[in-house]
Parts: sequence; C-alpha cells; structure tokens
Amino acid sequence: MATMDFGGVEETVITRKEFTLAKARRVLKKEVIAVIGYGVQGPAQALNMRDNGFNVIVGQRKSDRKGSSWQRALKDGWKPGETLFDIEEACEKGTIVQLLVTDAAQRQIWPDIKKYFTKGKALYFSHGFGIEYKEQTGIIPPKDIDVIMVAPKGSGLNVRRNFLSGAGINSSYAVEQDATGKALDRCLALGIAIGSGFLFPTTFRKEVSSDLTGERGALMGCLAAMIEAQYDVLRANGHSPSEAFNESCEELTQSLIRLVDENGMDWMYRNCSATAQHGALKWRPIFKKALVPVFEKLYKSVVTGKECKEVIRDCGAPDYKEKLDAQLDEMANSEMWRAGAMCRALRPHEKARESKVGIQGRKSN
Repeated sequence: MATMDFGGVEETVITRKEFTLAKARRVLKKEVIAVIGYGVQGPAQALNMRDNGFNVIVGQRKSDRKGSSWQRALKDGWKPGETLFDIEEACEKGTIVQLLVTDAAQRQIWPDIKKYFTKGKALYFSHGFGIEYKEQTGIIPPKDIDVIMVAPKGSGLNVRRNFLSGAGINSSYAVEQDATGKALDRCLALGIAIGSGFLFPTTFRKEVSSDLTGERGALMGCLAAMIEAQYDVLRANGHSPSEAFNESCEELTQSLIRLVDENGMDWMYRNCSATAQHGALKWRPIFKKALVPVFEKLYKSVVTGKECKEVIRDCGAPDYKEKLDAQLDEMANSEMWRAGAMCRALRPHEKARESKVGIQGRKSN
C-alpha cells in the first residue's frame, strides 16, 4: 500500500507494485470468473483478465444469440459451451460472478440468477447502484457470499485501450460484505486482473454518489451543455460553425485537456498566452459561483434516490432504446456536432499535428 498526502489529507492507494499480478494470480488460482454482460464494461474486463491468464467465462442472454453482444463475444474468441454460456449457466459455473449488465438489467435478471449465489461465492460489481439502491432494485445478496466492487474510472473502451498500452486505468474498490474472510484479497486481485493502474478505497454508497454526480455533471452532462452554450452564443453573434466549434470544443479536446492530463490545470494555464491566463483566472470564480448551486441540486437528487428512480423507470421501459436513439440522433445531427464531424475529418494526422504544435499547447507566447 502507498500513502498519498493531499495537502494534509492522507489516502492509502494500492498499486501494482504492492499487489502484483503474480499475487493476483495466486489469489484467484482456483476461481472461475463469470463475466455477465458483454456490452460496455464486460468485453474490456473479460478480455483483460483472459490476457492476464485468469480463468474467465462470459454469460449472455439466451435471446441475444443473434444480437450484437453475442456476435461480438464470438468475434473476440469466446467459445459457446466452453467459455461462452447463457447467463444462468455462467452464474452457476462461476465462483466469482461479475454483474456487468446495465443497472436496469441487473434488476431484471436478479430474480433468475440469485439462486446460483451459493455459500462462498463472490458477487462483483463495477458500480454501487444495484446494492446501494437495493430497495428499488431488489438485489439483496445472501449473507454467506462476498460482495465486492472494482469500479474503473473510465469507459470500457478506455479500460481496454489503457490495458493494451500498459498504462492501466484508475479504479476504486470496496468490500460490502466479507463472508469468506478473503473478500478484500479477491477484490484487489480482480482490480489488478482487469488492468487497473492503481486502486483507491471507497464504499458502495460513496461510489454511486460520486459516479452519478460525475456523469451528470463535469464528465458528461455539464461538459456537453457548456460546449453547446458557448457554441450557440458565438453562432448567434455571427461566428462561423468552424470557428465556433474550434473555440468551444476542438481546442479543448485536442490541445488544452492534453496539457491538463500531463501536469495539471495550473501547468496548462502556464503554457497559454498571458491574455488567455488573465481571462481564465478572472472568469473561473464567476463560473464556479454560478455552477455550485447546480451541482448541489444534482448531488441532492442523487443521494435522495431521485436519480435512481428515474434510471429504473426510464431505462427499463420497453421503448427506451428508441427514445435513446432519437436523443442521440438529435445531438449527432445538430449543427455543432456536424461541424465537429467535419473538423475530425479534416484533422491532420497526429504526428503532423504534434510537429506543428509541439508541447506548448494553445497560443503560447
């Protein structure tokens, strides 16, 4: 374990130096890890564990034999009857069952799979939703199994990409129920097995509260709204779609956020022009003051269960997929994101871009 000091606040994290891949293999040597769901997180975690030498099987719905997820699993080399099974059969075979279907789907399949969680098994999540909101989801595990969580801080796509690059992705971990006395070791071993760069502790409650806030806020909802708002103001004042998109999004994703990633927000500020620094430092507190009440309202909606009820209601509806597609199509076909598609199509090759821009980022002088 490594202790990190955040200006007087200490936090213990687990790295691959303290909990090695070799140790993870020893801990999970006799386990059969059943990955249930092959949509977003399922493929990445299953493939990473398989590549790391663990005994992994995949469970998918019977009705999905001709669907995209089943076909994707076949393409990825999972073999029916050997490493690819119907959900119930995979749950029966697994000693550790990773429930990686959507939150709404967990609620739907739990009545059919709960009988397979016999004494000594482990139930694994990558999100605290199903357990934290058990009154709404109905997911109440038996007392004689371990209940654990490893939650990668990124999409399944990046869990796989980071694994293949050797970087790993940050993950949080939690033990909700330790029936066997080895729940923590199982949990950490799985975190290493799926390719985590480092693991930091949380609880199911804290994970779901921070995760739902982040997705609806800075990571997705607020981010999209902020970009759209600035784009709309620029367009309303006579700027072209290309100019509005580049100033609202392209520079953010292709230049500035990369500098933040490298060394932090202050470093990005230091590598921008004096004019950019002055304006950003002036307007930062103004935006923060305007946004804090919105985030407080969002957090309250999360912790009171309002967001949970809406997720279960809307994502479990029979016409959910059609409504989702309509909303995403509306976004994709908006002028701003059509301008974005044009920018991506015209974007120079990465190496050519780096040779012209270098590491100094936006408008350095």
